Amino acid sequence: MTTDRIAAATARRYGTALLAPKSLPGLEALAALNERSVCRRYRRDAVPEDVVRLLCASALAAPSKSDLQQATIVRLADPAKRAAVCALLPGSPWLGQAPELFIICADGWRLRRLFARREKEFPNEHLDAFFNATVDAAIALGAFVSAAELAGLGTCPISEVRNHVAEIDGLLELPDWVVPIAGLALGYPESKEPLSARLSLSATVHTNRYDRQAVERELDAYDARRGKDWSGAKLTQYSTVWRADFGAHVGRKKYRLV
Repeated sequence: MTTDRIAAATARRYGTALLAPKSLPGLEALAALNERSVCRRYRRDAVPEDVVRLLCASALAAPSKSDLQQATIVRLADPAKRAAVCALLPGSPWLGQAPELFIICADGWRLRRLFARREKEFPNEHLDAFFNATVDAAIALGAFVSAAELAGLGTCPISEVRNHVAEIDGLLELPDWVVPIAGLALGYPESKEPLSARLSLSATVHTNRYDRQAVERELDAYDARRGKDWSGAKLTQYSTVWRADFGAHVGRKKYRLV
């Protein structure tokens, strides 16, 4: 039963099975979203053009702050450009086998063009302008992943593009105020990674106030539930400096971060 799939997926993910009402609309979709896992092994089948367009449309139908529409998707269809991007990402050697690769961007250029076309000065050059565009892009990325899952495809977001943001910016000929946020691989899955356990909802969903004690309890319990030293792995990962130059790149794209 679909409700059993949801219970099993949430138990594996969060340590507690969630019981969905059998009369709840959209159970099949909710089951698929809760069973979602990253895909790094793809069949060679091409994704049909109409499916690609529909998934892009579904991603950009996601909410946008004040209807500013500051998310942009760049599809890497040119084999040479795609190969150049993949060469910059040695941490993702599987990426060259993915049928489709996209770069999701925070796009503040269009909004500034509205002002320029009417010879008006844009008065909001401060951190919130970049934040708005980045959140729009992140929401679109999440919507793309969900839409692909519901359509039977697999995806893998790739933050590694920000390791080489200036080179990718140049390859894609991005104007000022357009910044790559993440890559996204897409294709029909040959296999998927095991479902990743997450911190329990007690640590990540709070009611009325932030419950620090609940977080501490979950941090104590999570490594044992996950079956490996997640805490130690994250300490190791973030004990070195990552992307300290990203803010400088954002500034060169004319965003102000204060």
